[in-house]
Amino acid sequence: MSYAYYPGCSAKGTGRAYEESLRAVFGALGTGLDELGDWNCCGASGYPAVDAVKATALSARNLALAEGARPGPVDLIAPCAGCYRALLKSERTLADGGPVAARVGQALGAAGLQYEGRARARHPLDVLVNDIGLDRIAAEAVRPLRGLRVACYYGCLLVRPYATFDDRRAPTSMERLLEAVGAQPVDWPLRTRCCGGSCYCGGPLIGALPEATLRLSHRLLKDAKRRGADVIATVCPLCQFNLEAFQGQMARKFGEPVDLTVGFFTQLVGTALGLGDRALGVHRMLHWRLPEPAGVKGGAHVQA
Repeated sequence: MSYAYYPGCSAKGTGRAYEESLRAVFGALGTGLDELGDWNCCGASGYPAVDAVKATALSARNLALAEGARPGPVDLIAPCAGCYRALLKSERTLADGGPVAARVGQALGAAGLQYEGRARARHPLDVLVNDIGLDRIAAEAVRPLRGLRVACYYGCLLVRPYATFDDRRAPTSMERLLEAVGAQPVDWPLRTRCCGGSCYCGGPLIGALPEATLRLSHRLLKDAKRRGADVIATVCPLCQFNLEAFQGQMARKFGEPVDLTVGFFTQLVGTALGLGDRALGVHRMLHWRLPEPAGVKGGAHVQA
């Protein structure tokens, strides 16, 4: 079994650990990811800043490329929450017809491409839970994350506005997945609150509203820690970057240290599957500290 795969720009840069852990987990579960050839930026940053029609066309080109690479229905895996939403938005826009769909269709035709509606964006969390299945993943967990308390952070994009596989107000997919590999999700009402990524252009410290960005991220970290979380699990490279990289600045700004590990949900699943830190991109993290899983100290089976 293999899926078409759209990495998006961040997976080749600041989110590289996400892609590495995603490929490692899917490979360990016998599922392939076939990267699109000649893929382009999804246009997520173009919607508010440049031109919505052109941004739609950018995602539509990726959907058309996926259809050109495979016959029949095509599931296109997009790990970044921003890319995932951008692709979904283009799907809906093209399916609804109208002048924007017509303009995008003309643009695709000029590039020798056509979108037929066969490709649909899927998030890897959806695929792991609903295609591969929790029972299968639980059976493969050779190093269960017993005793690890996890705050599952979906961010504001993954289930809104298109709740294709979970509830937009109270999602549970990540909690159920991490429970299947032994972790203990904490009760965390802030799991779909914004991290502040929409408040800046150019970075949390130099953008339009840097203090708002820091304050929103700090609130998430502080509340997760107050609820006893050992780690925050994310599904988005931008969210992960915001929550991990600026903890020092937050502590200085607000006078409250928030020393907390923030990683990708795929890194935690991969750890439970016995995959080594390097395969999961842990060496790329700025801060990574997990307590030893209960009952396996000194005897965990970890593959290099």
